Amino acid sequence: MENLFFQCKSLVKTYSDNLVVNNVTFSIAPGECLGVIGPNGAGKTTTLRMCLGLTSPDSGSVTGFGHRMPQDALYIKSRIGVVSQFDTLDPDFTCAENLRVYGNYFNIDRKTLSVRIPELLEFASLSQKANAKPSELSGGMKRRLSLARALINDPDLLLLDEPTTGLDPQARHLMWERLSQLVQKGKSILLTTHFMDEAERLCQRLIVLDHGSIIAEGKPRDLLKEKLEPEVIEVFGPGATSLKDQPLASFANRIEITGESIYLYTSNSQQILKELAAYPDLRVLHRPVNLEDLFLKLTGRQIREES
Repeated sequence: MENLFFQCKSLVKTYSDNLVVNNVTFSIAPGECLGVIGPNGAGKTTTLRMCLGLTSPDSGSVTGFGHRMPQDALYIKSRIGVVSQFDTLDPDFTCAENLRVYGNYFNIDRKTLSVRIPELLEFASLSQKANAKPSELSGGMKRRLSLARALINDPDLLLLDEPTTGLDPQARHLMWERLSQLVQKGKSILLTTHFMDEAERLCQRLIVLDHGSIIAEGKPRDLLKEKLEPEVIEVFGPGATSLKDQPLASFANRIEITGESIYLYTSNSQQILKELAAYPDLRVLHRPVNLEDLFLKLTGRQIREES
């Protein structure tokens, strides 16, 4: 029954002759952060829109909290909080007023709001900005205010579409801290992101979308172990790519080249590093594989333009 908390089953969406979402199925459990990653045009935002009832699937179903979308859309939405990719704060209202007006949409009584608004501003580290308007806030403050607003109805599930895009490292880390706190308190999160370190830090489980289909799914650590070699040696600088023709390349399980860099994925890093000592002018980075390596292996290194 746990999987029935929120579930998308066999979702399909086509625009003209373009198959944008192709048989996508997943569920979210209570207290789980599920990440959705994929290149531009993979179908992430369209999938989120179907979860919210903003876009109707050609086939398939969305169910949440024992109800179906779109038949029970109002009920399902009453238990969901949303942080969209772009800020939708009202520029004419202060931070506190943005929360109050949004709370009115859910028919939350004044007494409850008088308690909840200060709590959410404190949670977002915006207590000192209660009377400031969005134009007076930094980018990180605006994103935290958007998160606070999404929590005004005390939702069970948060849908976050690239919530830290455009933020500096300090602001991103503060957002990560707040999102982790929410999961620890039992909130569920469906998160789309282009930041692989964000996905690895926040998500208990990941879905990789490409060309509208799920091409991988599982826990981040399990996916790395299943899909990749344990280590990678990055070599970059003039002439680095010619290493593919040198004897040391035979110790790599897999080789990728991009620009002037060569990536040697291996289970035998020590032998490769020993051989690289003969090339002191090249820069070498030896590290464990990460989600970015997984992402690039599964979806390729070619740039995808927004459609």
